[in-house]
Amino acid sequence: MGDPKFPRRSFDAPSHPWRGERIKAETETCKLYGLKSKRELWKAQATLRKLRTQSKNLQARIRTDDPQAELESELMLNKMGRMGLLPMDGSTLDDVLGLTPEAILNRRLQTMVQRKGLATTLKQARQFIVHGHVTIDGRKVTIPGYLVKRAEEDKIVFNPHSPIANELHPLRGGSNPVAPAATSEPAPREVKNPKEEKVGKKIKNIEGEDEGSDDLPEREEE
Repeated sequence: MGDPKFPRRSFDAPSHPWRGERIKAETETCKLYGLKSKRELWKAQATLRKLRTQSKNLQARIRTDDPQAELESELMLNKMGRMGLLPMDGSTLDDVLGLTPEAILNRRLQTMVQRKGLATTLKQARQFIVHGHVTIDGRKVTIPGYLVKRAEEDKIVFNPHSPIANELHPLRGGSNPVAPAATSEPAPREVKNPKEEKVGKKIKNIEGEDEGSDDLPEREEE
């Protein structure tokens, strides 16, 4: 098991790190789902890999007429139905083998928040979650990669103690801040740089002297 202070990684990095096609595909997937790094994609792939391995083992045990395998397969399919990865009824172990990593990524809290309209972008949804502005069934969740269960989809709301819970908050999608009410008070005078004001006054004084010099009475000749 190892030291509990140093847990094992929950994902496996690619065996060959310099495959151009794989790097391009992973980059596009990370942009599509707003992932912080490729590690989050590798975690989803590791989760799907475990489910596929479990499904294959159960299928092999069912062929040997193992009654325990029948019970475990039923429990597994019910669990995946509650997770939203498969339909609640009519699913089989072969359906597990047909899943893709996108099926796991679609159940992430970050993706659900953006698709429910609580955030305009995936980056904003991640920020809301990390800062504690999102709750699930009254419980604050600050993990963007949390896998939302089927029964929790309609319980994703803003934290009532968060300022973003106000519908008039400027960060809410489709909402505009309230415009200030019109008043009869005069508009405030524009504040300028003191040096510019001094230069402007000098220019006005010089112009005034030039204009006023024409109005001076001519000196009579003796």
